[in-house]
Amino acid sequence: MGRYDGRVAVVTGAARGIGFGIATRLAEEGASVAIVDLDESAASDAAGRLPGSVRHIGVGCDVSDGASVDAAIGRVVEDLGGIHVLVNNAGITRDNLLFKMTEDDWDLVMGVHLKGAFLMTKAAQKHFVEQRYGKILNLSSISAMGNRGQANYSAAKMGIQGFTRTLGLELSPYGINTNAIAPGFIATEMTDATAARLKMDVEEFRKLNADANPVKRVGFPEDIAAAAAFLCSDEASYITGQTLYVDGGGRL
Repeated sequence: MGRYDGRVAVVTGAARGIGFGIATRLAEEGASVAIVDLDESAASDAAGRLPGSVRHIGVGCDVSDGASVDAAIGRVVEDLGGIHVLVNNAGITRDNLLFKMTEDDWDLVMGVHLKGAFLMTKAAQKHFVEQRYGKILNLSSISAMGNRGQANYSAAKMGIQGFTRTLGLELSPYGINTNAIAPGFIATEMTDATAARLKMDVEEFRKLNADANPVKRVGFPEDIAAAAAFLCSDEASYITGQTLYVDGGGRL
């Protein structure tokens, strides 16, 4: 018996990286997973690579668009028979120093991270409230504490923490737990792209970040997935409104 047998999980931005790591872990533990991504082809391809004997699907969706979100949640419920877990992972970066940052840079990051989490949660909670059961996990970041060149991203990720605490207050009486994970440096395509932008070798960039935390290694999607699998499980039913930093002790 897996912890997620009979459960349907939706993971946004899960065609790769942290999202795919979380989707894989939930599938390994028995969940039917809907991978939601802007690129439906990539989402379907990723869903086809998930483990387990239950059905998984890929769904194309712009999480910053209400109509697209409502259609995606409706499709998940129709195709997989319900929804029990929502992981708001979709995200983008548009890094720049404040004086160079454009309105589009700001709006795009806020739209995907904050508005996207809001719209996906609003659509899913209708089902959660009706069945008096649901698990919501939002992805924040250690950048919420501030990071040079990421005024937009940092603001969005701290906003996620406030959003999470408020949902804990509003939704917990209906059997819905809401928590967040704030990852530290995680080795993904996104951080590799940051290395390229800085004109640094990927391994050198990872070593630099590993040396900056007490455990002396970088994180991997599997590290975040392990924490996610606990926080979205019934074992964590007495935890809500919290943000767990999974960062190798970087804030110590």
